[in-house]
Amino acid sequence: MSYFEEGQFALIRYEDKKFLKKLQRGHSLNVRKDVLKFDEVIGKPHGVKIGKFELFPPTLEDIILLGFERRTQIIYPKDAFYIAHKLNLNQRSRVLEFGTGSGALCAVLASVAGEVWTYERSEEFYKTALRNFKRFKIEGNVKFHNEDFLNADVPENYFDAVFVDVREPLPYLKKVHGVLKPGGVVGFLLPTANQVIQLLEALGELFGGTEVLEILQRHYKTLPERFRPEDQMVAHTAYLTFARKLTPS
Repeated sequence: MSYFEEGQFALIRYEDKKFLKKLQRGHSLNVRKDVLKFDEVIGKPHGVKIGKFELFPPTLEDIILLGFERRTQIIYPKDAFYIAHKLNLNQRSRVLEFGTGSGALCAVLASVAGEVWTYERSEEFYKTALRNFKRFKIEGNVKFHNEDFLNADVPENYFDAVFVDVREPLPYLKKVHGVLKPGGVVGFLLPTANQVIQLLEALGELFGGTEVLEILQRHYKTLPERFRPEDQMVAHTAYLTFARKLTPS
């Protein structure tokens, strides 16, 4: 059986509310008229219920949505976990991403792939991602780079997959093609339809097997007496485009 320890993060649920809190002695959480003292949590088993509070170890999705510091829009878990699936990653995979941002997608990739290289040209965003990884002790299989991938020295045919999250991806296409292994998967995240059209026109003879999709996510209230969709849903966040590297015959 696993127990909560001081200094660990806990996902705390109170009716329909969620909180991610670091367990420190002398601290507490106040919701409405109820108080949860963290001294009462430390040493208790995972999944314990104290009054109206339910406590669980957080998932990676919980950490990203509730705990990550943000300096830019993150890739939502609904997209990020699907991206990792579409990139066909496993513990032997080498994956490259550029446009690290706050590190949300990078954290998901690190949980699946054997080796992750990530590039972020903004020093502010780069430092934010490093802080997020350090704070939540995320796996150390990531190589962070504070530079524009266009200027990076990267081996040819080295990566099994690449994901691109920058405003203007077209200048990077030839370099992405060069660093991907033959048949490797590349993915792009783009917020507007006209950007997708421009990308499709530019993929040319470098990439094939192209797909474009979006992911909509609807949650439901879990109260038996009024089971129905939540009042809000995470609908369109971005267009996802995936393709495979082509090699001339």
